Amino acid sequence: MLRDAEPQPVRLADYRPPDWLVDTVELDIRLDPTATRITARLAMRPNPGGREGSPIVLDGDELTLKSIALDGERLAPEAYAATPSSLTILAPLPRPLVLEIETEVNPSANTKLMGLYRSSGTYCTQCEAEGFRRITYFPDRPDVLAVYTVRIEAAREEAPVLLANGNPVETGSVAGTDRHYAIWHDPWPKPCYLFAMVGGRLERITEPFVTASGRAVELGIYVEPGKLDRASYAMDALKRSMRWDEEAFGCEYDLDVFNIVAVADFNMGAMENKGLNVFNDKYVLASPETATDGDYANIEGIIAHEYFHNWTGNRITCRDWFQLCLKEGLTVFRDQEFSADERSRAVKRIADVRLLKSHQFPEDAGPLAHPVRPDTYREINNFYTATVYEKGAEVVRMLKTLLGPEEFRSGMDLYFERHDGEAATIEDFLACFADASGTDLAHFARWYAQAGTPTVSVSGEWNAAAQTYRLDISQHTAPTPGQPDKVPMVIPLRVGLVGPDGRDMAIGAPDGGNGPEGVLVLTEARQSFTFHGVSERPVPSLNRGFSAPVTLKSGLSSDELLFLARHDADPFNRFDAAQTLALAHLVQATEAVRGGRTPAPPAALIGALGSVLSDPALDPAFIAQALAVPSESDIAREIGSDVDPDAVLKARTGLRKALGRALAPELAGAYERFATPGPYSPDAASAGRRALKNTCLDLLAISREADGIARTAALYRAADNMTDRFTALSILAHSAPEERDAALADFLARFRDDPLVVDKWLALQAQIGEAGTLDRVRALTTHPAFSMGNPNRVRALIGTFAAANQTQFHRADGAGHGFVVDAVLALDGRNPQVAARLLAAFKSWRALEPVRRASAEAALKRVAATSGLSPDVADIATRSLG
Repeated sequence: MLRDAEPQPVRLADYRPPDWLVDTVELDIRLDPTATRITARLAMRPNPGGREGSPIVLDGDELTLKSIALDGERLAPEAYAATPSSLTILAPLPRPLVLEIETEVNPSANTKLMGLYRSSGTYCTQCEAEGFRRITYFPDRPDVLAVYTVRIEAAREEAPVLLANGNPVETGSVAGTDRHYAIWHDPWPKPCYLFAMVGGRLERITEPFVTASGRAVELGIYVEPGKLDRASYAMDALKRSMRWDEEAFGCEYDLDVFNIVAVADFNMGAMENKGLNVFNDKYVLASPETATDGDYANIEGIIAHEYFHNWTGNRITCRDWFQLCLKEGLTVFRDQEFSADERSRAVKRIADVRLLKSHQFPEDAGPLAHPVRPDTYREINNFYTATVYEKGAEVVRMLKTLLGPEEFRSGMDLYFERHDGEAATIEDFLACFADASGTDLAHFARWYAQAGTPTVSVSGEWNAAAQTYRLDISQHTAPTPGQPDKVPMVIPLRVGLVGPDGRDMAIGAPDGGNGPEGVLVLTEARQSFTFHGVSERPVPSLNRGFSAPVTLKSGLSSDELLFLARHDADPFNRFDAAQTLALAHLVQATEAVRGGRTPAPPAALIGALGSVLSDPALDPAFIAQALAVPSESDIAREIGSDVDPDAVLKARTGLRKALGRALAPELAGAYERFATPGPYSPDAASAGRRALKNTCLDLLAISREADGIARTAALYRAADNMTDRFTALSILAHSAPEERDAALADFLARFRDDPLVVDKWLALQAQIGEAGTLDRVRALTTHPAFSMGNPNRVRALIGTFAAANQTQFHRADGAGHGFVVDAVLALDGRNPQVAARLLAAFKSWRALEPVRRASAEAALKRVAATSGLSPDVADIATRSLG
């Protein structure tokens, strides 16, 4: 056997087509808990675009090779070279050929949860990004597309349900045994990362669906026994997403069946395998008693996301992993649009931008920054990031803003027509929009190549005599790792001018304007735009709807921001004006706290939020978002450097208390108004009313006004749904230490047999911003409900502690950093993906004040110095240290 080589950097510039193509794959999978045998028959031929005369080199990962044959003849040992990570055929190669490979794997020992493994006794697979090579030797790259036929065999008692991609062909018993088999065929060529197989004791719900062209499709959702009553909402979301995709994008489903399987052990949220989506069960299972409104919204969005991949990811896949945003960013945009149409578009946009700013903006500002399409990687699993997903979606949204909805749809139609059945690139994608619209998008393409968040600075000048208003706008992007010098981007800013009466002024195209109506398109480092016929001094409303993912320095005064917070016709900017004011106050308040001073309450901001709270014309869900104080990570990002998390938390808590005290009558009135009992429904309107009710209760409780704690305890006891019960528990845990332990104990007693609800219990305790939390979290790692072997448990407890508890993760004594690093090193040998994602919580360490910064650096260096690290963790540690 040959020795495996150390992983080398993979570079986009080094891409070359595969030397061999695979036309068909026939898999025979004989399931066994510890010794599953896989026979793969690969019909291969040289690629005309590859290197002539090249040997066949296949990928593997921890594989045991049992036999190999070429065109039916067993190969002699000297005709090939095999290691657990590669297989090279050395013999002279006829063309074309059939290669038959038999491997053996141990699903029960596969703690990495990549390839074929067992989850609570169910056999399942996860092959993205490079998991298929853990099943059989194969050219494991997304630009090798083949038609798959799969035979699965298992003990009938152990796995009565056998599923694979495509359509069912045949089932039967294996003569003389207690085993049975099923054969599945997928007629659509796909890369191996979309292969899936499931076998186990599962229950299902089924419903019919008829596509726009009349195709009858059987929809199935499979869950562990006893959980079937919690799958109905996922089925409803699936049907709605299928219909929406037909109407919004002209995308129709193309197989006879579509199946979803929910499993308890899964590294990701879900996986879009062709016709057989495999889900983390937290994104399928829901009932009013066990799932919050947020859970229902996540289920709806993720069900839609994975289904939408059927076209943007499956029918058209990515040529290589550098093009990951081509399927993920594009599909996130599509699921965002679906949820916006299903719910409140304004509230959905606010939620999406909050997520972007809290997760992606810090990534862009730290050592892990990378372009939407990176140009190099060592471990592709580490590039399933907020930059690829959320920023990738924003780039697609900007494209729609620049072209307009009609030309954007024409470009999408051309993309589906031109590249169906192909592995495409970003260049292919943009070319479709350029050709459909006649627009040169070469400059716009920089969004895919340049990392960092642009800062856009604006100043305005009104000339009363000339009745003009000029906006002077500049853009700048700070250096990021590997990209010290930045070039100007194409930045579409949707704008309005708001008059003294609070209404938008009627404005024509400005001098210097070069975009669609109401959109200023920046293309240079500095530009000016002059509006004519402006008879009164306006207040500019900039980047409406967050039309570009930039940091905006608007140059507006506090009075102008207050004016927009009260009057802006654009819901996002009305929200954002209040957030900008709050952040300005919180930055000053944090500095005051560090200096031992008590910050004064921001009376004007509180008054503006009071007017929002009292406006009956506003959506309750919007009001709830407006009242939500910027997060600790938002404040830290605004401060930028020398961040003291303890001071940030104290300043934020102070503002929340001030809001609760000043608006107590209005908050109590709103709470009573929206506390009307009735049957629970997860619909958007009902969820919005609950969101506002519970936001009001939170502010009353933290400020100890209007019997807030008593109201909270009463809500906990009387709640008939998880949204209210868990909100009340969270408030008690954070704001009422004297009530906390009894409430937590009661909650666990109610739900100890439901792992997904126990995850909420674990995560809540990890978030408490108090000195005793680290000891509490350490103790919980030994609780019977916790398991280091289950990614959901690890993410709930340790992941939440690292990502959502900035004061305790970044403790000045370094104990929080040490705890997380210990967990990373303990996990690395069994599940490197989960370990690497935990370590990524250090992404903003350079922004901390010196004592905490030194602690974080020492912790990262301890990881980097550890021998035998996985490529996943080594990559994060190395890049984090720069």
